[in-house]
Amino acid sequence: MIEGRAISISLFTGAGGLDIGMEQAGFHTVSIVEKDSDSAKTIALNRPYLKNAVARDIQQIKASDLLEEGGCAIDLGRSLRPGEIDLVTGGPPCQPFSTAGKRGSVIDPRGSLFMDFIRIVEQLQPRFFVMENVRGLLSAPIRHRPHLQRGMGYPPLEQDEMQGSALQVVLAEMKSLGYQVVYNLLEAADYGVPQNRERVIFIGSRESEAVTFPLPTHSNSGISLPKWHTLQDALINLNDPQPEYTPYSNSRLKYLKLLKGGQNWRNLPDELKKEAMGGAYNSGGGKVGFYRRLSWNKPSPTVTTSPYQKATDMCHPEELRPLSVRECAKIQTFPDDWIFYGSTASKYRQIGNAVPILLAQAIGKHLYKLLQEEKTAGIQIFEQLSLFAQ
Repeated sequence: MIEGRAISISLFTGAGGLDIGMEQAGFHTVSIVEKDSDSAKTIALNRPYLKNAVARDIQQIKASDLLEEGGCAIDLGRSLRPGEIDLVTGGPPCQPFSTAGKRGSVIDPRGSLFMDFIRIVEQLQPRFFVMENVRGLLSAPIRHRPHLQRGMGYPPLEQDEMQGSALQVVLAEMKSLGYQVVYNLLEAADYGVPQNRERVIFIGSRESEAVTFPLPTHSNSGISLPKWHTLQDALINLNDPQPEYTPYSNSRLKYLKLLKGGQNWRNLPDELKKEAMGGAYNSGGGKVGFYRRLSWNKPSPTVTTSPYQKATDMCHPEELRPLSVRECAKIQTFPDDWIFYGSTASKYRQIGNAVPILLAQAIGKHLYKLLQEEKTAGIQIFEQLSLFAQ
């Protein structure tokens, strides 16, 4: 901490969900890096004191830039030094990319922006880092072999074709920094978010202690903890007189108007199911998102980047429209006064990509408490040394 402030730097900031939660927990964001211009403008509108809230590519950013910006943000009169940052946060995409030949889809984190996250952490040497990602990272192989090329008559899977091989690379790169790393799959609803949303959270500690995760504050059963919050809990006090949303086509409305809250395409009359689903009717998977009307009495399903699409429908329980931009933000537990910049589609995307604020806040409070305990211990040691010197 510098002058009593816990300093945080944000990478892959997006609309700011992770950072709002950290700020609510006590951290002070001094610099952000975000490539998407609309997301950067969203941050600039809400955090005008962040002079670096402009669209910029992390691959072009140096740690020295962030240290200089951090010093300016807190009027320190100098750049911050490596080791003075308390927290670095971010959700770097570990997206698949294609290669030639029969190798197929690859999700090798060593070839993605994840390595820029690692580079910045290595150079800044923060006390902690927090990285979030999608659940799929836990089981993703580095190299995918088509299922038709497995089994009898084919060679066994190689190490980088095994499930979880991408995760092992992520952990190895993190631990190469000298940090103690823990990870867990967290359910946002367990932390007061009115939404079922699972995210993988990694926490790195420079001091090599095994950091734990915050305990849940809510549960599905409601037996030993308060019950999960529902969609109705989230939206009951929302003032959204002119909801902003992407309207459904008439062809979609034809079927949605036949459904009630909590129903989906399976509740359509039998003679209309195949007509409504088209080619998806014979495809695999649960297909629960098709023609889905949400239920007031359950947490929202995961807010997606396009809640009006056919396969990821988030239709209002009573009205014939998808959830509005502000309703999605409320489910993600954004503050009511948080402004989103851009088109309706861009706002949906920014909100859907964000970490729920209450989930981030729970993690932030957990880490901030550790910093406070360290500060208190440091003061006590100083006082004891002063007494000894006397």
